[in-house]
Amino acid sequence: MKERFEKRIPLTSEIVGKVTKIDELKGLWRGGLAINPQILGRLKKSVIITSTGASTRIEGVKMTDEEIERFLKSLKSNPPENRDEEEVAGYADLLGRVFDHWATFKLSESTIFTFHEILLRYSKKDELHKGRYKTHENLVVARNKQGEQVTIFKPTEAWLTKKEMDDALYWANEALSEKELHPLLVIANFIFEFLAIHPFTDGNGRLSRALTNVLLLQAGYEYIPYVSLEEIIEERKDAYYASLRQTQKHHKTENENIGEWLNFFLDTLLTQAQKAKELMENDDPTKLLSGRQVEIYALFAGEPLSVLDIKGKSPHIPDVTIKQALSRLVSLKLVERIGLGRGTRYVKL
Repeated sequence: MKERFEKRIPLTSEIVGKVTKIDELKGLWRGGLAINPQILGRLKKSVIITSTGASTRIEGVKMTDEEIERFLKSLKSNPPENRDEEEVAGYADLLGRVFDHWATFKLSESTIFTFHEILLRYSKKDELHKGRYKTHENLVVARNKQGEQVTIFKPTEAWLTKKEMDDALYWANEALSEKELHPLLVIANFIFEFLAIHPFTDGNGRLSRALTNVLLLQAGYEYIPYVSLEEIIEERKDAYYASLRQTQKHHKTENENIGEWLNFFLDTLLTQAQKAKELMENDDPTKLLSGRQVEIYALFAGEPLSVLDIKGKSPHIPDVTIKQALSRLVSLKLVERIGLGRGTRYVKL
């Protein structure tokens, strides 16, 4: 088992270079952090919304960050009314616990079951299988241009799921403890195996991203709650799925090699670490904005703007992107929302 898991990790100069660069940036954050605690607090709240939106949209949810923010604020008095809201509420709950209590979690079957229960706690249709491994086969499917459903990947059979998860958990814990392999390689390898096994009936993708956040925090990457990993993955969703599919083709064969997935994983972490560095050096939350968000923020001068005003100034930007950008700007206290409904305007702070 150990030989199989470690043999498939290609230690190329490119991969070693990326790991080294990520760790250099990690050291800068740890050694030079002087960001105002109030800004860090705002960033964490913002990242929970942004990451929840990104992680659930990757799986098909249609809610914008602005809609998610409003929904979460009213969650205590207004329970979820549909599937999208159920998934959003569950992921936000789980991610909040991850950011606050990451040091207390062990990488174990019990923890994974608990995470899965939290993730699906609001979902009525998942009541019978939440917190339990799958009991039926689950195929990874997509629709082609003709609208036909096509099987992309066949995960581990249900009867083998527990054994293969036990093997993956044992290997990961042993590798992290022995420290012969860099923790980023261990984490990438474990998350790939988790997704290849696809151990649950539903929620595998979202759960894999929550577990990634936990493992990175435990490995000392302290900036994780302040720069959304999920947002970076959503922006590269096509590459995310392509790297997984290309790697999964050779799962459990003589030619197992996680190089394509590993490069995607490290590229994502490198982008996240670079954003953390920029944030630290400038103590400026605008450094966390994407290119489109920067473009929209630059439109604000003195006068309040509506979504229609922004659309008029930048007709090439989709409405949904404008709304998500405005939600992000509000959560970072860069602009303020004035009014409600059709009369809503935004003004730069």
